[in-house]
Amino acid sequence: MSRPPLPMRDGVAPSYLWLPEGQWPDLLTFLVARYPDVTEADWRARMTRNDVVDGDGNPLSPHSAYRRGMRIFYYRELEAETPIPFEEEVLFMDEHLVVVDKPHFLPMIPTGRFLHETLLVRLKKKLGEQDLTPIHRLDRETAGVVIFSRRQDSRGAYQSMFQKRVIEKEYEALAPRLHGREFPFTYRSRMVDGDKFFIMKEEPGEPNSETLIDVIEHRADCTLYRLHPHTGRKHQLRVHLASLGIPIINDAFYPVALPCKQDDVSQPLKLLARRIAFTDPLSGEPREFRSRRSL
Repeated sequence: MSRPPLPMRDGVAPSYLWLPEGQWPDLLTFLVARYPDVTEADWRARMTRNDVVDGDGNPLSPHSAYRRGMRIFYYRELEAETPIPFEEEVLFMDEHLVVVDKPHFLPMIPTGRFLHETLLVRLKKKLGEQDLTPIHRLDRETAGVVIFSRRQDSRGAYQSMFQKRVIEKEYEALAPRLHGREFPFTYRSRMVDGDKFFIMKEEPGEPNSETLIDVIEHRADCTLYRLHPHTGRKHQLRVHLASLGIPIINDAFYPVALPCKQDDVSQPLKLLARRIAFTDPLSGEPREFRSRRSL
């Protein structure tokens, strides 16, 4: 995608929308119907500020014609956003990559009720880089090492490492002690989308997820596990440990999805992306990055 016609503003890149098939008297009527959480007055104010434009950067007005296939750009805005009281740490930076130690509770990218309080927007503000893009993701609830790309021309080479599964990823988790198993062992299962859109579940069939599980140490009331996921299914580590009868401490999704805790940050999920290692696809040099956080 070419450079957007609106600049990055306060760390937030403009959003865009291709106008779908439909008959609308004007653009404003469509926008009010498409985004019911944004008032007509707010759209008018944005248009007055020239914050809604077409693909060529031409300002759009409330009375602009609705044209199917046209791409419009605008800024996503939130009236109120609760600050997340934990800070990320940049572990490494070169001309291609930024490696970050993400705290618990901080989402990776803007979504739902999170915009400025996301790792991507925070980093864009600090570094002033509009092209910054995560190469992979961590759940909002998970802390640890995550890698961002700084350049479009080298992004594909790093993304392909995750697609080819040549990245070595190591996690740590605190959970109840598991009896009756010899460590290390590999757990495999078939994971599919759950009955609720935000969770996963297991079902009989050919396994599509695999995790190597080992013990680092036994503590008085729990065990610290080392986890090596060989696949990258959504919530894989959380589902696997819950299925073994040892759900990760403070997991609000597994084995049972609890009511949303909203802005409660008092009980972080005890899961940490401890380490990422790989052979750099550009230089051929070995790379290893470790989180400085602890469980």
